[in-house]
Amino acid sequence: MVRLGFLILIVGFGWLVAHLSGASGLENSGVYLMLSSLLLAVGLYGSTHGIDRSEARRHKKLILLAVTVGVLLKTVFIAGVVYLVSGDGRAVILAVAMAQIDPLSVASAMGDNRLSERAKTILGAWSSFDDPVTVLLGIYAVSFLRPTERGFTADYVVDLGLNALFVVVTYGVWRLVSKAPPLVSYLAAGLAVVSAAWSSLMLGLATAGLYLRMPDSRWLTRAVAGAFVLSAFLMGLLLIGGANVALGMLLGLAAFAAQMLAALMLTHGLPTADRIHLGLAQQNGITAVILALTFERDFPGFVAVIAPAILTVNLLHVLANRTYDAWGPTSADQAGLSS
Repeated sequence: MVRLGFLILIVGFGWLVAHLSGASGLENSGVYLMLSSLLLAVGLYGSTHGIDRSEARRHKKLILLAVTVGVLLKTVFIAGVVYLVSGDGRAVILAVAMAQIDPLSVASAMGDNRLSERAKTILGAWSSFDDPVTVLLGIYAVSFLRPTERGFTADYVVDLGLNALFVVVTYGVWRLVSKAPPLVSYLAAGLAVVSAAWSSLMLGLATAGLYLRMPDSRWLTRAVAGAFVLSAFLMGLLLIGGANVALGMLLGLAAFAAQMLAALMLTHGLPTADRIHLGLAQQNGITAVILALTFERDFPGFVAVIAPAILTVNLLHVLANRTYDAWGPTSADQAGLSS
């Protein structure tokens, strides 16, 4: 709840600055385009860098289902609901922007006893993996909706080739710097993030985050937190024209319901309390905010929908989980009964 209040405060401050200064047309500047790409790269690298590879291997089947079938299921469900109710042609892109679970919000909730250790591991890995999947899905969906002279297929093949080259180069750099002083590793990681942002090679960066690791991840945590604050401020600046509250609430409700559907379908065999808590785990944060900034240029008014959608999802998360915690059994209760 504190994180949600902070988000509202920063967005509100951005709106106030835009209102007092009369700033407009920010999304059409080259600086904005580069800045939004850099913020997206920082958030994406932070997501894959934080993945625990050993834990991911233990639950690889469920995680693979969650970030493939689960992400697609959530996207289709959200897009279908939004389009059927509103007829908005941006339904698919809006759905992609909201289809992931914010890993930073999940990390902050890992200290409580609402979930079993197994469910915590699954949720942590799920939220880390579905971030890059939805980012990449969104980028390619926008490319598909914005045809070029060469055509989508040709661009897609070229882009995959460039991403593969990026992976090869960064892996070679990692092998060279893995035993070098820590400063060299930090510089290599920073160069990879900036290069990916400049060239839009997000698939390559997402892959590089799995092996190009910093000696001390606290620096990256601070960078991601800073990116979140700046992104929220920029979102506030873009809300100078107002918010589409009705469509945003619809999108938020659909996103929250989609997580419940995906979790209940994919977690068969887990204790009931864990299945329900995983179903109520939808939260949106830095990735949804940055995707809104990134897509605003191609879809004017995108931020005006995503901002109230994020607020809706996070309020639902707090209310639903507190209600269930007050009335439903915990994982510890079920573990005690089973023993």
